[in-house]
Amino acid sequence: MRKLSVLFAAVTMLMTVGMAKAQKLAALDYEQVLSLMPETKKVSTDLETFSKSKEAELKKMGDTWQADVQKYQAEGAKLTEAQRTAKETELQKTQQNLQQMAVTAQQDLNKRREASLKPIIDKLNAAIAKAAKANGWDFVIDASALIYKGGPDATAAVKKELGL
Repeated sequence: MRKLSVLFAAVTMLMTVGMAKAQKLAALDYEQVLSLMPETKKVSTDLETFSKSKEAELKKMGDTWQADVQKYQAEGAKLTEAQRTAKETELQKTQQNLQQMAVTAQQDLNKRREASLKPIIDKLNAAIAKAAKANGWDFVIDASALIYKGGPDATAAVKKELGL
C-alpha cells in the first residue's frame, strides 16, 4: 500500500510539472504586420498599376463595342435581314470576347497577387517562427481569430524581427 502511495505521489508530481510546462500561446495581428512590410506596399502598388492598365484596355474595347452597337441601332433598319443577322452575331461575339477578357484579366491579377505575395508571406512566417523560438512560444495564433486575448502579443516581437 505504501508503494502505491509513493507511486501515486510521483505520478501527481510529474503531472504537476507537465502542467507547469504548459504550452505557451501568443497572438499576432498578422494582417497588420503584413501590411507594414515595405515589400507588401510595393506589390500592392504594382498590382494596382496592372489592374488599372487592364481596366483601361477593357474600357477602351468596351467603348468601341458600345459605339458599334449604337451605330448598328441607328443604321439597322437600312440593312437587309442577312446583314442584320451577321452584324448581330458579330456584336454578340465581340461582347463574349470582352466578357472572357475581363475574366482572364481577373485571373491574371489573382495569379500575380499570389506569386508576388508568396515570398513576402514566407519571409513573415520565417520571422514569426524565429520570434516564437526566441520567446519560447509553442503556438502563435492570428489575433483576428480570437474572441478573447489574454496572453502575450507577438506582434511587436515579429515587427522587431522584420526590422519594422
